[in-house]
Amino acid sequence: MGFFKESPHAPPPTATDFVEVEKHSPPLDEEKQAVHGEDIGTATELHQRHVVPDIERRVIRKMDSRIVPLVTALYILAFLDRSNIGNARIAGMSDDLNLVGNDYQWLLTIFYITYILFEWQTLMWKVVPPHMWLAFCVLGWGLIATAQSGTHNWAGMMACRFFLGISEAGFGPGIPYLLSFFYLRHEVGVRIAVFLSAAPLATCFSGALAYGITSGHSHFANWRLLFLVEGLPTICMAAVAWFFLPDTPDQARFLTSEEKEVAKARGVRQVGGVERIGGVNFKEVAAALLDPKCWFTALMYFSNNVGFSSLPVFLPTILKDMGFTAIDSQGLTAPPFFVSFLVTIFSTWVADKTQQRGLTIMVLATIGGIGYVLLATVKTVGVRYFGVFLAASGIFPGIANILPWVTNNQGSDTRRGTGIMLLNLIGQCGPLLGTNIFPEDESPRYVKGMAVSAAFTFFTGFLAFGLRTLLIWENKKLDEKYGSNEGRFVNQPGAQGQESEVGEENYGPTFRYIL
Repeated sequence: MGFFKESPHAPPPTATDFVEVEKHSPPLDEEKQAVHGEDIGTATELHQRHVVPDIERRVIRKMDSRIVPLVTALYILAFLDRSNIGNARIAGMSDDLNLVGNDYQWLLTIFYITYILFEWQTLMWKVVPPHMWLAFCVLGWGLIATAQSGTHNWAGMMACRFFLGISEAGFGPGIPYLLSFFYLRHEVGVRIAVFLSAAPLATCFSGALAYGITSGHSHFANWRLLFLVEGLPTICMAAVAWFFLPDTPDQARFLTSEEKEVAKARGVRQVGGVERIGGVNFKEVAAALLDPKCWFTALMYFSNNVGFSSLPVFLPTILKDMGFTAIDSQGLTAPPFFVSFLVTIFSTWVADKTQQRGLTIMVLATIGGIGYVLLATVKTVGVRYFGVFLAASGIFPGIANILPWVTNNQGSDTRRGTGIMLLNLIGQCGPLLGTNIFPEDESPRYVKGMAVSAAFTFFTGFLAFGLRTLLIWENKKLDEKYGSNEGRFVNQPGAQGQESEVGEENYGPTFRYIL
């Protein structure tokens, strides 16, 4: 797969490569995550036997072809089930449920209220075996999404959206964290992007699928049929999740025994141990909560989410108010989101290759902000539609680059999980604003909503600049402490009785923050 080639900027090998890969490996110091010097000779021999580049590439390819497509397909379903309410609205739902005033806005808001309150579920991926947790979440939101088709009033739909937020909160925010169990920090960005690119792709499909479903003349209300057709496949996928998602790389049934040993060695190189599931370290939870880098990315996520949450659910209405028919509006939502899908993959691939995620986010924020400015200030329909392309090409790829920046710059599993949890607790408040700045009485241009979205999109770029500046300063301090990584090939193990750092990505001596 072209997107998944090895980055030339991979971290240099260090003494962290020389570790025992079996579960009875030399004992690790709990705080420093180190293997003692007297054990290094055996560990070196085992590592050289187990970590063969060709086998490692084969392991990565197998994970790319099985794990990433599975979670991406599930996210497409999740995003369809979350955002198809925008298509249902113009397909007759508002009339059938007698929605008036802010009733529709509340259907969007209640989803995000519960989504935020249950973000703590992100850490459940480390406590509960992932295949069980994933199947539970998928089955839950699939049942609720399908039940939306049977509602007969606003209160019933509100209840469905309330529980849909709870069940989806356990899935989407935790997948970047789950992928960090399988991929190293210079590998994970583009995999997260493929997963998150399902959002614009699902929105693209949502418009096309809604067009096909709602353009017919069935005896069943078109909007009810829409919820059924898009909800039932999710229920079926719960069984697929249960049987096909491995809990950790070394437990993957699609790997040979030799490949599993390599997967174990990668895990030790990454965090300093083999066991990854079963509990959290609360000291590291506190450390992550006090880390300003986590707060920077959380605020960036908030700002970007203002537009990310509102554009898919309001775009059909915005296009309709531009003068297109309801049916044409469904179809015209697809092209901008397909373009943003391509930009999402490309931008994260570039960021992984160059290890310059902050600059990438700044460029994307500028593009998205300009798109919203055009939507707020221009009256010409063609130019406004072009603004939709720019806005979608900025906000969706922006999200896909912010999330990997969290996993890139936190060392341990617990700190990564806490960073993702905080990111979503703060960041998912953005939709509470984003879904309430497009009141009906401001159609067809929705100047206030577009202006607010533009301001927050530009603010995302400003925050990225601030975080990048902080990371440059912290990398200089690490260079002063350990010496520069430039030209370094290997950090030789210590002598008898001394310690050699393991967990290269868990704040080892060659660990540097990705800018």
